[in-house]
Amino acid sequence: MSSSLQELYQEMILDHNRRPRNFRVIEGGRKSEGYNPLCGDRLTVYLRVENGRIQDASFQGSGCAISKASASLMTDSVKGKTLEEAEALFERFHEMVTRGDKESEQGYEDLGKLSVLAGVRQFPIRVKCATLPWHALRAAAESRSEVVSTE
Repeated sequence: MSSSLQELYQEMILDHNRRPRNFRVIEGGRKSEGYNPLCGDRLTVYLRVENGRIQDASFQGSGCAISKASASLMTDSVKGKTLEEAEALFERFHEMVTRGDKESEQGYEDLGKLSVLAGVRQFPIRVKCATLPWHALRAAAESRSEVVSTE
């Protein structure tokens, strides 16, 4: 990845950390809390689902720049998707941050803005920060009420 592209990605992550999108509570919908004991990230993902489709998604909580940016980008990405499409997006994102390599980096354009988080795979401890909101999303989509953890 070129240094200018890497700088752009870092700026986008910092922007979503400073001004997270969808940082609010959705009353009366599904929700799930996520906790990363290594980093201290703690957030709640909220979903409003109608007829198997995510009508609205949001989050609240505190954490590092990566977890907040991931949650912000994720909530934007899943709005309007079916629960099955959101699960497929989770799987694709998880693959990108855990198993992707430099050669396959071009293979994640379909993730759009989420691809800015591809670089976290170079820092294994930060992968848990990036995936925490996604695990909470999965639990909320499945209407599970337990706190999900990265451990």
